[in-house]
Amino acid sequence: MQKEAVFTMKLESELREDFMAEAAAVHRSASQIVREMMREFVVKQQEAREYDEFLRLKVEAARQSMKAGKGSSSDDVEARFAARRAELSNAGKK
Repeated sequence: MQKEAVFTMKLESELREDFMAEAAAVHRSASQIVREMMREFVVKQQEAREYDEFLRLKVEAARQSMKAGKGSSSDDVEARFAARRAELSNAGKK
């Protein structure tokens, strides 16, 4: 990929010195490391946005399901699973 842009940033001189020393220790340029970190950040942010949208759609579908009367209340679910736990507990004692 052709590099066409320059990115300038301000940072503390101690941080720059530490960063440059660590980059040299792994035989990589500071630019290579910063590009890698930027790519990782972009991917992470994109994945987070995709997950947020997925979750938003799931919540909206659940709300529509509840409005249509297809859902169960929290109390109903708790009661159903309490009965199931009791069944499993009794079956294990036999």
